[in-house]
Amino acid sequence: QVQLTTSGGGSVQPGGSLSLSCAASGHTFGTVLMGWFRQAPGKEREGVAAIYTNYQSPYYADSVMGRFTIAYDNAKNTLYLHMYNLKPEDTAVYFCAAGPGADKVLSPDGYTSWGQGTQVTVSS
Repeated sequence: QVQLTTSGGGSVQPGGSLSLSCAASGHTFGTVLMGWFRQAPGKEREGVAAIYTNYQSPYYADSVMGRFTIAYDNAKNTLYLHMYNLKPEDTAVYFCAAGPGADKVLSPDGYTSWGQGTQVTVSS
């Protein structure tokens, strides 16, 4: 079992930036896919970005393409999400997740471990 500890988040005005971190510990061997998801009130959890840690190949939802950057530091076993030009519609609870791999990397079905959520609020 992989333990994921999320940090970061907070409140920011539209156009601002925030970064999230997710430290992985425990049985990380075999965890090759990591991702960020978000869930707004009354909405389903949606995939935001994902990355294969061994290939460092990122995937993004269309809604965040060009504004968010996902990265994984193998030495620190830490996943990051750098968010720029934030919009009110980015407001949600953000979760990191890890898994052995998936055909649909932005679907939550392919992930076996989840971190606690962290709130991101974009408001003027």
